[in-house]
Amino acid sequence: MSRKRKLSPEERALWDRVAATTENYRPKKADRAELESFLAPKPKPKPKAEGLRSFELGQHAKPSSSRHDLAPEPGEHLARQPVTMDRKAHKAMTRGKLKPEGVLDLHGLTLAEAHPELIRFILNSQSHGKRLVLVITGKGKRGDDDGPIPRRVGVLRHQVPHWLRMMPLAPAVMQISEAHLKHGGAGAYYVYLRRMR
Repeated sequence: MSRKRKLSPEERALWDRVAATTENYRPKKADRAELESFLAPKPKPKPKAEGLRSFELGQHAKPSSSRHDLAPEPGEHLARQPVTMDRKAHKAMTRGKLKPEGVLDLHGLTLAEAHPELIRFILNSQSHGKRLVLVITGKGKRGDDDGPIPRRVGVLRHQVPHWLRMMPLAPAVMQISEAHLKHGGAGAYYVYLRRMR
């Protein structure tokens, strides 16, 4: 059995100095009032109302960065499509290394005029043995967006890929891809045709 010995005044002073540099392992029990104030729901802060930015006479307003478009860019959708043609030829085509064997320019045409022109051009190109043709749609003009319903920019640019996947053109078309910049970029499409059987 061990006996507790009493600390000398010097040892007690040393112990008090060491104990003062430490933190309690177990925090003191909170008062009931502190505990209730901690558990009580805190009021949510009110959101600050955005004030108007200062504007000086003659200063230009910053252009609106938000675009209202009904669908993603057709080029993004086409880039996600699987490659059904020869990969080496596809790589050369998207880099603009292959020269199109025929070009159809749909600038200035309405949807009603452009659709039959596209059908005629694609089927004639396939019957003449052409493999790569270029269909130019243009990027479309951004007009005044004065209504609550946003209008699609470049209607032909959005519509031509759909037409190429529908009858009577679907059996003739093997691959559709956005053109390289030197052939029109986002305003044109490469259409790789199947061979006639």
